[in-house]
Order: sequence, then C-alpha cells, then structure tokens
Amino acid sequence: MLAQYMEQIETIGLNLFFAAIFFFIGMAIHDVLKQGSVPKFGRYIVWLVLFLGCAGFIAKGIIQVSWEGSGLG
Repeated sequence: MLAQYMEQIETIGLNLFFAAIFFFIGMAIHDVLKQGSVPKFGRYIVWLVLFLGCAGFIAKGIIQVSWEGSGLG
C-alpha cells in the first residue's frame, strides 16, 4: 500500500520541506533587519519581496494540482 502512495508522500514531504525553508529564511531576514537598523520602508520592501516569492510558489503548486486534476499534466 505504501508503494501506491509513494509519489504523493514525496510531494507532500517536498512541500513541507519548502515551507520550512521559507520559514527559516524569514527568521534569518528578520534577524538581519533587526540587527542592521534598517528603516521601515526598507523592511516593508524586503518582506514584500519575500511574500511575493512565497505566493508565487503557492500559486505554482495550485496551478500544478489543478492541471493534473484536469488531465493536462
């Protein structure tokens, strides 16, 4: 039974790994911004870029799942 779901398990594990990486990147950026005395406008730009990167990754996953569900992938 495990062999049947191996691809799905790998996909979920990879997505969780990427979520953890994004979390650790966010924590590192937070630490650097706090210690570097970055102005508020710069902080907003940095967080906006990080958020857009995460949103693009999530959108890619949603598009991939919807295409595979409809038989295109």
